[in-house]
Amino acid sequence: MSTIGRKNVHGKGGVRFKAGYTSDKRKNMLRNVVSQLIISGSIEVTLTTAKRAQQEAERLVTYAKKGDLASRRLAASFVREQGFIDPKTGKDALQKLFDVLGPKYKERNGGYTRVIKTFNRRGDNAPMAILAFVD
Repeated sequence: MSTIGRKNVHGKGGVRFKAGYTSDKRKNMLRNVVSQLIISGSIEVTLTTAKRAQQEAERLVTYAKKGDLASRRLAASFVREQGFIDPKTGKDALQKLFDVLGPKYKERNGGYTRVIKTFNRRGDNAPMAILAFVD
């Protein structure tokens, strides 16, 4: 089915397909997911999101294990500050990452998180997974 006129513009030929997620939206979503993971310890998301967030979380824990100022600044450029505060301790995600998770995994050489596959989501049958830190 061909269109008349230009493609991917609104108007006379219509828009057949335009991606809803840009790279900026995807990066912001990953930042939110990883920040929530640091605060709560586990989170339930789709399988592809869990796999992408796992890579970022592992990298941030490695920064927290180093613990120097440069590592803290690199982690601060990714982790969200506003709205992600632990209700029990009152620490934000960056503080919890460096004060709790860094020393906790000091002796561990990688593998700080795990992805556990669960059921498919009811609305769109998307495979879901639980992303959690290893104890």
